[in-house]
Amino acid sequence: MSIRDGSDSPSLFPEERSAGRAAPQPLAARMRPRDLDEFVGQEKIVGPGTWLRQAIERDALSSVIFYGPAGTGKSTLALIIARYTKAHFESYSAVTSGVADIRRVVDQATKRMKVSGQRTILFVDEIHRFNKSQQDAFLPFVEDGTIVLVGSTTENPYFEINAPLVSRSRIFVFEPLTDEQVGMLLDRALADEERGLGELNLRLRPEARAHIVNLANGDARAALNALEAAAQRAAQEGKRTITLPMVEDAAQRRALKYDRAGDAHYDVISAYIKSLRGGDPDAALYWLARMLEAGEDPRFIVRRLIVQAAEDVGNADPMALVIANAAAHAVEYVGLPEARIPLAQATIYVATAPKSNASYLAISRAIGDVRKKVAPPVPKHLRGTGYSGAKKLGHGEGYLYPHDFPGHYVPQEYLPRGTKSRRYYEPTNQGFEKRIGERMKEWERRRREAEQKRREEEDG
Repeated sequence: MSIRDGSDSPSLFPEERSAGRAAPQPLAARMRPRDLDEFVGQEKIVGPGTWLRQAIERDALSSVIFYGPAGTGKSTLALIIARYTKAHFESYSAVTSGVADIRRVVDQATKRMKVSGQRTILFVDEIHRFNKSQQDAFLPFVEDGTIVLVGSTTENPYFEINAPLVSRSRIFVFEPLTDEQVGMLLDRALADEERGLGELNLRLRPEARAHIVNLANGDARAALNALEAAAQRAAQEGKRTITLPMVEDAAQRRALKYDRAGDAHYDVISAYIKSLRGGDPDAALYWLARMLEAGEDPRFIVRRLIVQAAEDVGNADPMALVIANAAAHAVEYVGLPEARIPLAQATIYVATAPKSNASYLAISRAIGDVRKKVAPPVPKHLRGTGYSGAKKLGHGEGYLYPHDFPGHYVPQEYLPRGTKSRRYYEPTNQGFEKRIGERMKEWERRRREAEQKRREEEDG
């Protein structure tokens, strides 16, 4: 689909392109920003003075890939680029286009460059949907400048897009909009008489507005779709005020008492953590569901899950931390709603794992000594020897290499004398940590024997 040929501005709206009366577009489409000044969010990417903004304004764009969740402005920014550029602009979706389309665009771009010197900017939405061989078709033409590629993806480009293509493009990471920014878009849509709902003179109740913002979770399109559905409900009832029940009915999502910036946010995550610690998987899953349904950022949840896997499970089951980290990877790689499944799996694992807070207590004790005691120099036998002259300084002298001894263990001092106030790590008898404790007891026995032997030799 050709959007711009360099002679006139593209239209973002069917009504502007049709001589007759077109079917009304969704509110989210009508309210797309028309220029960079109207664009909301992503200040780090297109704010004043940024490389990308200057490249767009100077019409000097090179190949870029926009990566981020839905509703954060990736496609909208591509359409803004179409308005600014004098280049020929083509737009494709990887869902509906194939290699034949790519070849046609490239052939036309090559001819256009030879005949008129006009560049071609090719926007490919959901570029990750092309397989690696299809992506390879772009590479030589991106490399020689025949086309300037603007790719849009919700998937991590370092996983889903060919490395050579990534290396020839600048990656821009789009973040979810803040609640304040989503609220700004809602207010703009309500006030705009030309493209929005301004002619209807609607009033959005504060609690209804807060619920839409919460449901959107940083997705501008989702917020405007919910507002439009609620406005239609109000119109059906002949009312000018959009209430919370209208929004709930339109979105089919009940408003939960949960504010991502308020007390409920901390209360619910606290209940989740305590359920994990207390070994109640059903309770932990309930609080997990409450957070997900209320629009909590899954990254926030999984960060807490990782901490609990180390703090409350620890070495009683070391796999808990591995699984929690795998869930974090799934959140980034898969995204919601599917990521709720690995989140649930990891939640259940951590909740039902044997518990030990020995690692948490150990680092707390060590930090206590570091803060309270004078820090003596590192003993010479433990100092690094990987540079010229280290041995002349006596570094490493007397160090015993454990692998040269039976059981790959040899008693020797690893701390300056008087540094440690008490044993830091005291393993419990829970799960795998019981085996760790047994191993440490054996090492302690060998240390005592070595110390006894040393004393006997000194006594002569």
